[in-house]
Amino acid sequence: MRIIVLGAGVVGVTSAWYLAQAGHEVVVVDRQPTAAQETSFANGGQISVSHAEPWANPAAPLKVLEWLGREDAPLLWRWRADPRQWTWGLKFLRECTPARTRANIAAILRLALYSRASLQALRPATGITYDHLERGILHLYFDEQEFARAVRQAALMSEYGCERVVKSAAECHFIEPALTGSKLKLVGGTFTAGDESGDACKFTQGLATLCAQRAVNFRYGVTIDGLLREGGRIAGVRFQDGEVLTGDAYVAALGSYTPLLLRSLGIGISLVPGKGYSATLPLNANSMAPMVSLIDDQHKLVFSRLGDRLRIAGTAEFTGYDTSLNEVRCTALLERALKLFPNAGESAEVEFWAGLRPVTPGNVPLIGATRYPNLYLNTGHGTLGWTMACGSGRLLADLVSGRTPEINAKEYSPN
Repeated sequence: MRIIVLGAGVVGVTSAWYLAQAGHEVVVVDRQPTAAQETSFANGGQISVSHAEPWANPAAPLKVLEWLGREDAPLLWRWRADPRQWTWGLKFLRECTPARTRANIAAILRLALYSRASLQALRPATGITYDHLERGILHLYFDEQEFARAVRQAALMSEYGCERVVKSAAECHFIEPALTGSKLKLVGGTFTAGDESGDACKFTQGLATLCAQRAVNFRYGVTIDGLLREGGRIAGVRFQDGEVLTGDAYVAALGSYTPLLLRSLGIGISLVPGKGYSATLPLNANSMAPMVSLIDDQHKLVFSRLGDRLRIAGTAEFTGYDTSLNEVRCTALLERALKLFPNAGESAEVEFWAGLRPVTPGNVPLIGATRYPNLYLNTGHGTLGWTMACGSGRLLADLVSGRTPEINAKEYSPN
């Protein structure tokens, strides 16, 4: 079949790769001049199966209330006169029950484990490089109560096949010696040896090059105006210049912008943009920066070494489609990093960035066919787009091709 993939971020490009591998003719469309220029551009750089606990969990409502009005809050909710935001917020609260949290963790873990294995198979098969490190991910805790909660979460995740091994503060320092210079008192941590890190932008652009070598056609610099319907199916994609591109099936992998495309079709999905921030520090020979990828759960921050750079990323700001940089939040990001690693890198040369993550109420992505049988979604991955990208692309390709997927697709169905 001729498949039109809308979006050239990490999810769109992995979808294109696996669709091409399945024998389809694939065209990828994106408004940017090259791949991975929006949400995939400067994210946290982690393949973090161990980070599977959704934002919607039993502890979240009180934390959100506690953080209200704080510009530097790990999760900042800006109320707007938008019914869709309020509806999403109510659904988010519904997902905070223990039963829903457990179910969502299970669904996220199944896809994330499948995706990590898919990436590990793709890497030697293609020779793709992207500053990746296979040194695991260490979750850090500086509060006894938060650590005790993490120990319980680690036990739950182990039930579903993700090993998060509880570590003492001393063991954390042994795993990552750069923590020795920290100004913060570490209580303990959990370590997942199978997790990885790497530059999502480099990976996406590298895979796009490999796709092009296998006859995938990339149409960059074109803006989608809408989808055309005919007889209960999608008949084409119309661009703003009036051109219409047609195919047998269409894949919407536009991240946070997917709901805007679907509204004209009468399809509503529970997905809102969650703005995340990152800071990239250049490293030099004297930098005391971590080699192991880290997560500061209390402040919702991640740390990944990407070659000669340290990427610090995280937090969430629900403020619609605004991608501007908030100076207070940027400063808080850097200050927390320098408390952990005072001699990490060239802080005067830091580069800040913000991107929109596509967030569903329970953080479970939407993958599969819509009520239009030839229109598929691959979106809603929240903070785990890079983690879940390869698995989501494989799952999507199986569904489009009419094959039975290796994991249960019903949990991710848009319907």
